Amino acid sequence: MILTRKCGRGCEHHQLGFLNSYIGFVILLLLAGCSFAPKYSRPVVETSPAFKELSPEQSKQLDGWKVAEPADTTLRGNWWEMFDDAELNALETQVSVSNQTVAAAMGNLLAARAVVKQARAQLFPTVSANPSVTRSRQGPVRSSFGSSTNSNLVFTDYSLLLESSWELDFWGSIRNTVKANTLGAQASLADLGNTLLVAQAELAADYFQIRVLDAEKKLLDSTVQAYAESLRLTQVRHETGIASDQDVAQAETQLDTTRAQATDLGIQRSQLEHAIALLIGKPASLFSIMTSTNTPKPVAIPFGIPSQLLERRPDIAAAERRAEAANAQIGVARAAYFPTITLTGSVGYGGSSVGSLFSGPALIWSVGAALAETIFDAGRRQGVTEQAWAGYKTTIANYRQAVLTAFQEVEDNLSTLRILSQELQEQDAAVSASQRYLTLAEDRYQLGIDSFLNVITAQAILLNNQRTALNLRMQQMTSSVQLIKALGGGWDSHAGYATM
Repeated sequence: MILTRKCGRGCEHHQLGFLNSYIGFVILLLLAGCSFAPKYSRPVVETSPAFKELSPEQSKQLDGWKVAEPADTTLRGNWWEMFDDAELNALETQVSVSNQTVAAAMGNLLAARAVVKQARAQLFPTVSANPSVTRSRQGPVRSSFGSSTNSNLVFTDYSLLLESSWELDFWGSIRNTVKANTLGAQASLADLGNTLLVAQAELAADYFQIRVLDAEKKLLDSTVQAYAESLRLTQVRHETGIASDQDVAQAETQLDTTRAQATDLGIQRSQLEHAIALLIGKPASLFSIMTSTNTPKPVAIPFGIPSQLLERRPDIAAAERRAEAANAQIGVARAAYFPTITLTGSVGYGGSSVGSLFSGPALIWSVGAALAETIFDAGRRQGVTEQAWAGYKTTIANYRQAVLTAFQEVEDNLSTLRILSQELQEQDAAVSASQRYLTLAEDRYQLGIDSFLNVITAQAILLNNQRTALNLRMQQMTSSVQLIKALGGGWDSHAGYATM
């Protein structure tokens, strides 16, 4: 049977007053708690006031990118809409819904948020209900003369208790754990943004490659028609004795080679279609993109100033938050040097019968406190603290590496676009010159001045220059997309952090 202490109504008021004072004292102690985490500040990384590639005045002469104006300092939201392609817009919207890599990143975010909830729960008491019924039989009772009496008494004890325990966060261990987990969840949110951005950029790049391949296929098909007509004319000239059998063989060889080149484009196009199907979460067998004759054109991309990368890139934001989380873990490690203080308490009723269980005399309660301190651990806590410091230094290095990588990627794509702009002008001039060369070669062949070999050579040069121009435009579109990705796309560094 549970023993109880009987007291009057005044005693109960005294007990309640004691409990209120005790709880108030505990709250004051908690408010006075401290944290042993070092004061955090964002790691310093050297940045330049402007990107190396070109001045604003020079950039106005080129297509594909520009310095952001004051009213247009960042890319926003659905960045792919600036290309004004309805089919691309429809495909991009499916990435955030059906892409399985993005779905996995979302699962990681939800798991990280759940860990935050678990950590926050440690700041509050744990309360449990423990009702019990115990039936027991009393054994023989021995007297002082050595005789025993078998009373055969059977007892039933009833109790209904609410028990609570609360670890006081004097040294900030729990608070730093909550902070570290919250920052980890924010890093997971940034990881989700980066995963989505990578998938969106990859889809856009693949889509533009397909469109350029369509343009190249159209070029080859029209060239095949021209070569077929050239072969027909050569055969006519051969039948009349003007052209040789060698001219016919050369025309046939060029025609068949160009047909094979046009057919070969289908391999790359099919693979790009399959890649896009994977990005939008569809089976490759059920997805296809219709052929289009619209060749994509570059757009002006606002790239701002270098310091904006620290806020615009989700991978940089994730690295920075992991550095701050590692800083908080140092506070957790340091707090282990100090004692753990736990408050316990219980209140409820106990008695031998259900009828009297909720009576005043059946009320039972207890309060207590326990302190635990490790006296000797052979340097374990020191090792944990050193590990926390080493982890913090690692995250700082990772953050700085992410920033430097971002600068490299932006400069790479800016320089690529700058050089491609000049190269495209030169290549277009080469195409024009090749067209003029072919016209002259055909005229001289018709007049019998030159052999058909000159025409074949001029045709091959023109086709090669045309295909090179298309490939340069494909590189330009791909670099435009990669520049947007390097600038952080439409990602917002503050999105969702308030909900953590």
